[in-house]
Amino acid sequence: MNAYELAGAAANSLRERAGVDSFDVALVMGSGWLPAADAIGEVAAEMAVTELPGFAPPAVAGHAGRVRATVTASGKNVLIFLGRTHLYEGRGVDPVVHNVRTAAAAGVRTVVLTNAAGGLRPETQRVGEPILISDHINMTGQTPIVGATFIDLTDVYTPRLRKLALEVDPGLTEGVYLALRGPTYETPAEIRMFRTIGADLVGMSTVLEAIAAREAGAEILGLSMVTNYGAGLAGEPLNHEEVLAVGAATAERMGHLLAKVIDRI
Repeated sequence: MNAYELAGAAANSLRERAGVDSFDVALVMGSGWLPAADAIGEVAAEMAVTELPGFAPPAVAGHAGRVRATVTASGKNVLIFLGRTHLYEGRGVDPVVHNVRTAAAAGVRTVVLTNAAGGLRPETQRVGEPILISDHINMTGQTPIVGATFIDLTDVYTPRLRKLALEVDPGLTEGVYLALRGPTYETPAEIRMFRTIGADLVGMSTVLEAIAAREAGAEILGLSMVTNYGAGLAGEPLNHEEVLAVGAATAERMGHLLAKVIDRI
């Protein structure tokens, strides 16, 4: 069974367990974003991802390894992945994008990708601030696309959805997200390089999922939460506990923002 067939099998199992024919929107919740999922809507079903074909157990604190089917107040069926698989776990690329491929196979045509990110512009960014992803720089050295399948990534983060999010929260700013393999945090020299080439945010996820979602024909909204500043920009060491703490402190705002955006999609 290839990666796409495996995603189809997971989607069939998911629809059966949730009791729905298809889903409208999928969210992938990044580190520290888990509490925000409670604001999205009424929970219809929830299960461990390992109960579905092809999903790996969680390997990172702050990633619950669960998938939730939620119904919004406007009647949309929303699929929420509470956590994700990262490239640095060493499982390969296909497990990293299995979530969005499963969502697409389950009928989803809008994917919302969230993450915790390091801010590279402390002069304009604040810790705890959500930032819309306008574009990305893929420095993982990987892609989920194999063979002569040429995907246009000019507007990988759908302008229509970004405009909608700005209507919901005019205070949002936009930025370019740079993805690395991890799991090490960046050096100060690397941070200086990333700033020079135009990156505003840095992290270890999202980009491969965005490419896979684009291949599947889905529209994509990306949203980063600035949980810390990049190495050398704040004079403090970086740690994952800080990421989770900032996520918990801002979860309520994030949940309400996501709920409003999803209702208007």
